[in-house]
Amino acid sequence: MSDEKRQYRTGQGVPIKGEYRCQSGEKVHLQPGENFPMCPVSEKETYWTHEGQ
Repeated sequence: MSDEKRQYRTGQGVPIKGEYRCQSGEKVHLQPGENFPMCPVSEKETYWTHEGQ
């Protein structure tokens, strides 16, 4: 499975820099070494997918 299609959970480490979209559709720019945040809309745990660079 490619990194663009893989899902990441809140709290996991960010593997590659870029834009990620949460289940609510919000995008954030993340860097390696950061952890995936809570959903900016619901403020709950969510899944994130890489949107490419």
